[in-house]
Amino acid sequence: MLTKKKKEKIIKDVRVHETDTGSPEVQISILTKRIEELASHLKTHAKDNHSRRGLLQMVADRRSHLKYLEKKNPKRHTAIVKKLALK
Repeated sequence: MLTKKKKEKIIKDVRVHETDTGSPEVQISILTKRIEELASHLKTHAKDNHSRRGLLQMVADRRSHLKYLEKKNPKRHTAIVKKLALK
């Protein structure tokens, strides 16, 4: 689970402007961190199917945000993909 401190640090690293909390970059980076944490949880708890479903939903949500950002601003898309090492 993301603590408030971790979330603030993630937002600070990728925000577009000073008060940014909802841009696609911020949402993608928060989802990426949550996906990483949940994936490590599922390595130890392989039969936790409820969490697995949540993980799949988060992956789909992140993919939607990435598609949107790629369509609207390809430069920002490639920058966030490189920064988070997604591809």
